[in-house]
Amino acid sequence: MADPKENPASIQVHLSTGEGVDIVWGDEHQSHYSFAYLRDACPCASCETRRSQGPSPSLPLYHAPVRPTKVSPVGFYAIHFDWNDGHSTGIYSFEHLRAFGEGGRAEVAEDV
Repeated sequence: MADPKENPASIQVHLSTGEGVDIVWGDEHQSHYSFAYLRDACPCASCETRRSQGPSPSLPLYHAPVRPTKVSPVGFYAIHFDWNDGHSTGIYSFEHLRAFGEGGRAEVAEDV
């Protein structure tokens, strides 16, 4: 049987307001994830490789605020985002999202 704390009871994606994603977990714990945080924490192989190489030495350029253009469920275990920067390969498992909300990067993924 799946751990209830890794199963969302409710997911709200605030696509039109750009506020991010709110999840109420099966154990009633609540987490909020900004879209910028989710894009920066993309779990795909190319993003993991880029993060492991450290910051880019080039000067930062202006980029429009990151937002998903499309959000889709992946079975009963994850969420998939198509981002306005053209990226669309990351699959955000609920286990992955819950772990973010419980420590690793809690300063950005705010527990409510």
